[in-house]
Amino acid sequence: MTNVATLGGGCYWCLEAFYQRIKGVETVVSGYSGGHVDNPTTDRVYMGDTGHAEVVQLTFDPKVISYRELLEIFFVMHDPTTLNRQDHDVGDEYRSVILYHDDEQKLVAEATAKGFAAGLWPDPIVTQIVAFEKLWPADEYMQNFYDNNPGVGYCQVIIDPKIQKLRQKFAAKLK
Repeated sequence: MTNVATLGGGCYWCLEAFYQRIKGVETVVSGYSGGHVDNPTTDRVYMGDTGHAEVVQLTFDPKVISYRELLEIFFVMHDPTTLNRQDHDVGDEYRSVILYHDDEQKLVAEATAKGFAAGLWPDPIVTQIVAFEKLWPADEYMQNFYDNNPGVGYCQVIIDPKIQKLRQKFAAKLK
């Protein structure tokens, strides 16, 4: 049996690259969620008027990795203290957000943000914790971006160092 988690922490290419390497994560889909426009296109989301966040939706085996463990990776691997920004990506589509799928996920998300994340970061956590409504998958060329485009500058300059951090911090959880 698998569970689903939906998370936004800046560019979905980064989150996708992290979670594809974690034991127990079976699928990762990059897309958009949390907005007010149906069928948003990538270009439309980047215009900044749809309200959507870039997110990844994970299916995972809770016997291998717990929802809390996924959230711990989330809080270590992005900065949950910067409102609508991660590195050079700026706009509400890059906000830190956990879109919970049930009451249990909501409780775990709140507890992890208040406890684990608050203990990691000296500044206040600004991660939104909101109910999941719908995922709009990103265009096909946006899926599996890091693995398909390792020579792209963004991948080399932004994602490669984060993958190294993932290997250092979560070696035991890697596939």
